[in-house]
Amino acid sequence: MSRRGLLKRSIYKSPAQLRLMIEPGLATAAALAAAKAAIRPGVTPLELDALAEAAIRGLGGEPNFMLEPGYKHTICANVNADVVHAIPTDKPLEPGDVIAVDAGAIINGWNGDAAFTAVVPNPADPERTAQLDELSRVTELAMWTGIAELARAKYLNQVGVAIEACVKRESDFGVLEDYIGHGIGRSMHEDPPVFNYPVRGKGPEIKPGLVVAIEPIIAEGGIDTVIQDDGWTVSMADGRASAQWEHSVAVHAKGIWVLTAEDGGAAGLAPFGITPVPIP
Repeated sequence: MSRRGLLKRSIYKSPAQLRLMIEPGLATAAALAAAKAAIRPGVTPLELDALAEAAIRGLGGEPNFMLEPGYKHTICANVNADVVHAIPTDKPLEPGDVIAVDAGAIINGWNGDAAFTAVVPNPADPERTAQLDELSRVTELAMWTGIAELARAKYLNQVGVAIEACVKRESDFGVLEDYIGHGIGRSMHEDPPVFNYPVRGKGPEIKPGLVVAIEPIIAEGGIDTVIQDDGWTVSMADGRASAQWEHSVAVHAKGIWVLTAEDGGAAGLAPFGITPVPIP
């Protein structure tokens, strides 16, 4: 999300409120799983959008992106140089494309938000496919590094330090600064901001009741972006690719739980020696 436009409200939820966020998180996970399973050459982003919507509604939810004034879709489908907020189209995916799919669900007034990146393999250009796979891998690793830091750190801005350090350690890619993570709850975008890079100040304390969407967006080239004429789609200014990975994560009295992962984040956090604990 943009660094602008965060809604002011208490950033800490009660245990009962955390429990109410489980269902929309799982509905979000189901929507992304449905879209991811269908990605192949020839499928259109609009078809992925329909699958994601059906998954959310099948679990009793509503696509929360549709509640954004003027937006009519369940997902944002960011293909190749598009970064965020791209409107799904009827243009089929082709071998060699990279697509980031972002989606969210709302159930009983509570929100989930998550994203993944997938590469459509191109047998005619395996080197480029490998480059895009690496971009996605580093971005996903940066996200899990940030989530692991959330489990260990005392202050929220330590997450951004860990994310940027991971990207620099693994690659020469760039961390976008204009689009960052955010709090989530009654609204999809709430305070506090979750930076993907070091900033001045410690940020709020990480303690039970904090729920944030951690979403690094990583570019293979420069980090400058432009907004297209549709007023939604944000693209890389240099025309090169980017990747986005995102999960909504709850901090509670017993540990952390990744709300938008079916396993609560167990597989992603295992390499960091962290075991997520279900919300009691």
